[in-house]
Amino acid sequence: MKERILITVKTYPTLSQKYGELVCTAGIREDGSWVRLYPVAFRKLDKEHEQYHKYQWLSARIKRRSSDPRPESFAPDIDSIELGNVITTSNQWAERCRLVLGNGCVYDDMTKLIELAYSNQLSMATYKPVEILGLIAEKTDSEWSAEKLVATHNLHMQGDLFADDDCLGKIFNVVNKVPYKFKYHFLDKNGKERKLMIEDWEIGALYWKCLRDANGNEDIAVQKVKDKYLTEFVTKTDLHLFVGTTMQYHIRKMSNPFVIIGTFTPPKNRHQELNLWN
Repeated sequence: MKERILITVKTYPTLSQKYGELVCTAGIREDGSWVRLYPVAFRKLDKEHEQYHKYQWLSARIKRRSSDPRPESFAPDIDSIELGNVITTSNQWAERCRLVLGNGCVYDDMTKLIELAYSNQLSMATYKPVEILGLIAEKTDSEWSAEKLVATHNLHMQGDLFADDDCLGKIFNVVNKVPYKFKYHFLDKNGKERKLMIEDWEIGALYWKCLRDANGNEDIAVQKVKDKYLTEFVTKTDLHLFVGTTMQYHIRKMSNPFVIIGTFTPPKNRHQELNLWN
């Protein structure tokens, strides 16, 4: 039986020694419940029939991942993917807000979220911070590790990730690694300052666009990213964060296993009743 999922999250591609280049995809069902789809070699999907957009309905057969204890984690049957309509931003994001904020739960207590993650009741949520204090940009490695590059190349040559044998032998250029870790610094409802890494595709793509526009000047590019995520998102939108745990830290029970896997940015002047969980 197929499940119908509205795609709301695509993380920036990363390299896995087991699966190659992957994108963590997530979305919500009509009732607002979350689904994590993993592994997905997104850039190797058929562009016309399988590559989905954010806020596009997707139907696919999915099954629970036995190796992943997180309750929302499923493995998609790629061959079963059918793409549906895209929910637009028309009417002040009305339909998106109905599905994400109206049908789903919106949390405003990070401590509560961490407790629920540790008891394995959830690993994904929509979160509303009390106040955004800043955006941190930390310099990191600019290249993928040699081990991951070799593993990805070997998987490609074996054809493990390709449905079409004609693709074998062709060069697959892995995505560039973003040389910064971007983190939101924010205040939660209990007055505690928190910092969470942002791993969505959009911030990575934005950095590369800003770098091109700045003729390769990284300082200017980083500042332009900050302008978008602080000046625009914070002052002009009703910013919500899509958060999720990584499997590594979900199991280890770190102090905060969550990262930001997406942003939800309807206009501030919309009128939508929120269902806040305290």
